[in-house]
Amino acid sequence: MPTVDIPAGRIHYREQGEGPPVVLLHGLLMNHTVWDAVIDLLPAGFRYVLPDLPLGAHPEPMRPGTDLSLRGLNHLIADFLAALDLREVTLVHSDWGGALFLTAYGLDERVGRIVVFPCEAFGNFPPGLPGKSATLAAYLPGGVSLALRQLRVPWLRRTPPLFGWMAKYPIPDDLVHGWTEPGLRQPAIRADVLAYMRSSRHKADLVADTEALRNFSGEALVLWSSAGKVMPREHGRRLAALLPHARLVEIDDAYVLSMLDRPRAVAAAVTEFLTTTGARR
Repeated sequence: MPTVDIPAGRIHYREQGEGPPVVLLHGLLMNHTVWDAVIDLLPAGFRYVLPDLPLGAHPEPMRPGTDLSLRGLNHLIADFLAALDLREVTLVHSDWGGALFLTAYGLDERVGRIVVFPCEAFGNFPPGLPGKSATLAAYLPGGVSLALRQLRVPWLRRTPPLFGWMAKYPIPDDLVHGWTEPGLRQPAIRADVLAYMRSSRHKADLVADTEALRNFSGEALVLWSSAGKVMPREHGRRLAALLPHARLVEIDDAYVLSMLDRPRAVAAAVTEFLTTTGARR
């Protein structure tokens, strides 16, 4: 995988294709491989960039002292886009909703369009039962290591506190082994994700920073799942109403990780958006 150095440290990423950039983000305790079932179904003529964010499944720890709060991670993403000199980016959000705050923090100058999969938004930080379980693990001695080991056990992984409400259909073992290997191997990886999970958040600020998306002037696709208990269906509709130039598409028969549950439906919706809209900014 190629890498790029930014102030926070070295970021590993996958890329394929040439053309306008599409940057696909991932959620907590995941990496770029969450997009494996979709990436080859997306249209040619775009440069797809998939960074491994320091959310617990990244291959290399960040520099000591790096700010890995919500604000710090937004600066990290802005630095990543700048380091690769990506402009008029289509930024794809999934599960982890922190990067929705680029607009609130005044860091979205390189973002031309957004695609929003089911993710944290408004006051839903951490989201639902899986989010609360992750927060509990962050404050228990050895809790993150235990959670990573539990994710490797298929029947445990399918329970609601882990990934049972994240994906409607079983997540392949090899995918989850890849997500959990870095954190089990390196204490510094666990320290990075703990720095994020233990950072302070205030509900009023989270709501206000989400609602700042009304100032995002680019095209947006809210690609929400119609089922599930972690990311409320109503949040997708609220986001679509909030964004000035948004369209809402709901994916049936899928939970949060719709790119795993319904890869062809997801790819079709993203393809239609990428090929029929342009940058307004």
